[in-house]
Amino acid sequence: MDFQRYLLIGAIAALSFMLLTEWVNFKDERKGTDVVAAYQQQQNTGNTTPAATVPESAFPTATASSNNDADIPSLEPEEPSNETAFVENIDRVKVRTDALEIDINTQGGDIVFAALPKHYAELDNPDVPFTLLEQSNLRTYIAQSGLIGVNGIDTSKGRAQYTSQQREYRLEDGQDELLVDLIYQASNEVTITKRFRFTRGEYLIDIQYLIDNRGSLPWTGGMFGQLKRDNTPDPAQDSSGMGLAPYLGAAIHLPDEPYSKVSFEDIAEKQFPKQNLEGGWVAMIQHYFTSAWIPDPSQTHTYSMLKAKDDANIIRFTSPQVTVNAGETGKIISQLYTGPKDQYRLEEISSGLELTVDYGILWWIAQPLFWLLTKLHGYLGNWGFAIIAVTVLVKAAFFQLNAKAYTSMANMRKVQPKLTAIRERYADDRQKQSAEMMNLYKKEKINPLGGCLPILVQMPVFISLYWVLMESVELRHAPFIGYIDDLSVMDPYFILPLIMGVSMFIQQKLNPPPPDPMQAKVMQWMPVMFTFFFLFFPAGLVLYWVVNNTLSIIQQYIITKRIENE
Repeated sequence: MDFQRYLLIGAIAALSFMLLTEWVNFKDERKGTDVVAAYQQQQNTGNTTPAATVPESAFPTATASSNNDADIPSLEPEEPSNETAFVENIDRVKVRTDALEIDINTQGGDIVFAALPKHYAELDNPDVPFTLLEQSNLRTYIAQSGLIGVNGIDTSKGRAQYTSQQREYRLEDGQDELLVDLIYQASNEVTITKRFRFTRGEYLIDIQYLIDNRGSLPWTGGMFGQLKRDNTPDPAQDSSGMGLAPYLGAAIHLPDEPYSKVSFEDIAEKQFPKQNLEGGWVAMIQHYFTSAWIPDPSQTHTYSMLKAKDDANIIRFTSPQVTVNAGETGKIISQLYTGPKDQYRLEEISSGLELTVDYGILWWIAQPLFWLLTKLHGYLGNWGFAIIAVTVLVKAAFFQLNAKAYTSMANMRKVQPKLTAIRERYADDRQKQSAEMMNLYKKEKINPLGGCLPILVQMPVFISLYWVLMESVELRHAPFIGYIDDLSVMDPYFILPLIMGVSMFIQQKLNPPPPDPMQAKVMQWMPVMFTFFFLFFPAGLVLYWVVNNTLSIIQQYIITKRIENE
């Protein structure tokens, strides 16, 4: 009978494993099909498409606003210019570099599509880059900018229509820089050039407005830049598995808080006060990637956040107006970063921007761990081996603390028969039972909490390492060995989670059993529960836990056997 029961349990387990594997494969295939279709839709977008309806609150204006448009920022209540001309259709200018695929909408000069050729959407589709910015039926996430003010050419009523000499620009081999100029003829006497400067290997785009005033009157205006995103889920998190969800939302640099997060829920429910800051930046953050506006660091800008009438989330800056005198030229500068969260490059761009690699409150521990991880990867050439090496070094750093904890556990395990006898002898007298147990602890020189305190001290380090592995874009699509070709997604055959479950079971057998029988039964199921959760964790994280558990088992086994033989 027992044999039949075990055979049935084994058959159910095998069937469940096959069904789970097929479900994972089906989900990945379906997601890959959707990603490819969305990318092809963007690539097949014609040069001329119907213009989208622009909500009034979607753009700042320098003219006096009505009470219904209280969420629209204004520079000064000046008289609006009558020089602006608008058209009904929008064109796209395509820009291709080694690091970016960009579509620029000539109506307003907004970036409405940005893909990253060096980062694939799916590992099995290297021809389909990861799409960060897009304006499609799947998602709206775009980078907008324009000129507002007395002679501004962008208002809530419409955008300026630029012209371009080419429909497509490409950074050729041997070129280090690519300039894309969009021209707007504000009048017969004022020409405005919106210049995009792309650099080889860079995700940072220099955006300049060049104002050529050939007239007899001064030209006055200021720049705004904003990121507009709807509430769709983070596409980069679809393959990240379970665990603590990475942050999706807005962030801003404040003088007293270099990295201040503002969730989409807060944007919708709270009034975000305008902030006048010198330099600074504002960003949209998601797993592995970010987009950020970095205006002129020498000027004081006004930052704001709002919920648009189409329910989109908008974060923006507006710069002070500049005046270009008659017969002179002027320039307004800013930068847009749209790419991976490379914390060392982001730190070079603007102070605090590297904190968009969000390690939480333990960032001061996580950043040195990431530095160590990158150094080890430089020597080993494999992120999986680097994770193993970091885990070994962290365990070595806590070797003595772990030794004290395991020694305490081994002593508790050794006196377990005596503790059981005391519980049985004084089962009806809890006070006497506790007193006898304390006497036994004193006699054997055992601290019942000695096994817990050293482990609690280490918890911040292990949590920090968890976030390092979770947040590092370097691990995305990074292979290990064998069938594990991506450490950022779950093990497709669940081998690492099963090994982790076995290691937890072995660890549990080395620990003293809980005194309460019911608690002991619950603890027996813990390896099974953790194995189920770890099935969906990224392989890099599971690898870390497997190595950590294995090293703990070796150290604990040696200490336990030594004490039992004394």
